[in-house]
Amino acid sequence: MAQILYTYKDGVYANLTNKCNCRCTFCIRFQHDGIGDAPTLWHKVNPTWNQVKKAIDAFDFTGFQELVFCGYGEPTCALPLLEQTARYVRRLHPRLNLRLNTNGLGSLENGRDIVPELAGLLDSVSISLNAPDEKEYNRVTKPTLTGAYKAMLDFAKESKTYVPHVVFTVVDKGTDPAEIEESRSIAQSLGVQLRVRAYIDS
Repeated sequence: MAQILYTYKDGVYANLTNKCNCRCTFCIRFQHDGIGDAPTLWHKVNPTWNQVKKAIDAFDFTGFQELVFCGYGEPTCALPLLEQTARYVRRLHPRLNLRLNTNGLGSLENGRDIVPELAGLLDSVSISLNAPDEKEYNRVTKPTLTGAYKAMLDFAKESKTYVPHVVFTVVDKGTDPAEIEESRSIAQSLGVQLRVRAYIDS
């Protein structure tokens, strides 16, 4: 079975599902079976709550400041498990910062506005903006859901109301600097910070 909790650099990550509603051209899961201290992050079967709870109980969080919901799938595709895990970690390790790394399609995926449900569960949300316009977004992100670009922007805008810290990310793959600045302008228009992530190549 793939690791549920793994470490990468100075963080702890929760790998809750392999399901994803995008197929990003730069996604590391199509290059490596695992990352950090995890030999593989590919679940044969997505984990149950009991398996996640067991992994959390067995993990030594000493010295770690943050738990990030980010694995080889989109965490909001396993929303009930994400929420149950966040509540449990909040009780068990109240000083840990809880961050969600997401493509921002959680409401579209689940057929309802899920953002209010995240209030009190998360300290920060990092949303993959990926591109400065819908055409380029669809080319790079390859979402399986219709209306993904607008849904992602709406998710980011609403998250500001319910989550203390919200940030957009773009991956620098030798991208035209003008595109990054356009992305920065979009982020600023929504009152969201932009972080440019380094591209991890094979």
